[in-house]
Amino acid sequence: MAAVRALLVPRLAAASAFAPLPGRLRLLPRGGRALSPRAALHGSASRPGARVAVVLSGCGVFDGTEIHEASAILVHLSRAGAAVEIFAPDVAQMHVIDHIKGQPSEGETRNVLAESARIARGKISDLATLRAANHDAAIFPGGFGAAKNLSTFAVDGKDCEVNADVERVLKEFRGAGKPIGLCCIAPVLAAKVLRGVEVTVGHEQEEGGKWPYAGTVEAIRALGSKHCAREVTEAHVDQKNKVVTTPAFMCETALHHIHDGIGAMVKKVLELSGK
Repeated sequence: MAAVRALLVPRLAAASAFAPLPGRLRLLPRGGRALSPRAALHGSASRPGARVAVVLSGCGVFDGTEIHEASAILVHLSRAGAAVEIFAPDVAQMHVIDHIKGQPSEGETRNVLAESARIARGKISDLATLRAANHDAAIFPGGFGAAKNLSTFAVDGKDCEVNADVERVLKEFRGAGKPIGLCCIAPVLAAKVLRGVEVTVGHEQEEGGKWPYAGTVEAIRALGSKHCAREVTEAHVDQKNKVVTTPAFMCETALHHIHDGIGAMVKKVLELSGK
């Protein structure tokens, strides 16, 4: 036991030296971006490639970003040599879900930027600072946070409102002719903001529960956008608007299929970026 303590104590002490004050996310400017003091610990050697902004919506499928989707996106971007910056809005979550019970945690509140920093390993910036001029592409993972924190789609459906910075970013990238990738439920953001866009959330019927969120297709059409049915391992490319989408966890399937579909999306986004 003494040997175990001897191994753990130095590591815990080193970690505490970098810990922010309780209840506070300490963000420091570096190169024009607001970063946490731990950011330098998680950086990798810079490599030439596309500069991609990844926009998160919290941490956890039921009230934030779907973590597997975010990780898959980051892995595929890393393998392709992209330079990635992660962003999230500095706003309160709609609510907090107990991921064991699947129910709201009464009286608990969390911040979307602070929660997203968990996935980003502290290297994250406020979405308000994201500008299309500084990036070649933007990608939005799914998770219910896209429908709860980046928009009100989970409550209001086709009549939803989209976070002002999310709307601005989507319009900026399309206006600049730069590609946008979205997966899972996130394509509804593009359907709402970029009217007439083509997207996919997978199949258009539930098919015995394999596609449990197929009803989303009707909302996409009601928003004046076009839905294109695709398999979970595929990505749909709207060449005109440079919007690339894939179903991800809109489908009940094995994780590696989700990973492959996200890889197809990332590949097409990078191709459209010209990098």
